[in-house]
Amino acid sequence: MSFLSVASFLKSKESIIFNTIVALLTIGGQQLFSIFAFSCPCHTRSNLYYGLAFIGVPALILLIFGYVLNDQTWRLITGHSQSSFLQEHSRRSCLLRYKLICLVFCNITGRALVAPVTWLAGTLLNGSYYVCALSEFASVEGYDFFRNLSTAERSEVLAVFPCPQLVPVNMTRIKDEVTLYLRYQSQVSGWVLIAVVAVTVFLSLCLARFLSPLTFLHLQYWRSYVNSERALFEQTMDKHSRIFALQHIKKFFGFSPESKNIRDIRIPSRLDWQQVSGLDLLRIVNEDHYHYSLLHAWADEDPPDEKYVHIDEDASNLAPAPS
Repeated sequence: MSFLSVASFLKSKESIIFNTIVALLTIGGQQLFSIFAFSCPCHTRSNLYYGLAFIGVPALILLIFGYVLNDQTWRLITGHSQSSFLQEHSRRSCLLRYKLICLVFCNITGRALVAPVTWLAGTLLNGSYYVCALSEFASVEGYDFFRNLSTAERSEVLAVFPCPQLVPVNMTRIKDEVTLYLRYQSQVSGWVLIAVVAVTVFLSLCLARFLSPLTFLHLQYWRSYVNSERALFEQTMDKHSRIFALQHIKKFFGFSPESKNIRDIRIPSRLDWQQVSGLDLLRIVNEDHYHYSLLHAWADEDPPDEKYVHIDEDASNLAPAPS
């Protein structure tokens, strides 16, 4: 198998490879968390909050990061309130638009759920967090030791089970049995979660492919086209914005980093410096044009009293060559 065929295969499976890498990194982080950061307080009412915090909060943070780091999230949100006014508002067009938004949002959510679901499955299979959170609620009716204890006393005894060093010697066997049962519950829940997610993902992919108007090869071509278009668009956009910005910089200073054989430089006035300094948001000039920066707004005007200074050949040679 040639290198190009391997590269082509990896590119076609880049989504699966990316999700696998995210899952492996999440599992590694979860293991480090359990070793270096997790320490059950072994105290009534604290165990539940502490254990659930370690199970749920990292998963929530990973979910948020999944949304934030996906460009499609910002592509879907940015300018949506303005773009909706530019489109036809017929019932059919609105319905198609909402279907597209739901489809894109589901795709974004599917990618964002990889890390948090992996975290939840990893913590449940590990069992330590679950044991800590639910130790004081374990069922111990079959043990004679707990029959004469009140509910509060029973909770205080069970709360220390996740900490072997705090458990009396005569309670060691009970502690081991209760802990094993809680780990059993946790790991079974973890495998159930993995099975549900796997079946859901598989059925969703099958349904999406079944309802797709494209054939298998046509869908591959479409994906290749979209990737090529995005890459070419970004390259052209970088070059276009650089050329556009160079025009404004050249007008302000009298030359740009791309200029050669510089003979005159412009000396900006105090008013010029005031107009291009500070912070500025994207400002609408009219319905078709924008000012992307203060320098852009300044360059669109005709600055009065332009002052140029002639420089000799030696001074122009001191300027660093453009990279």
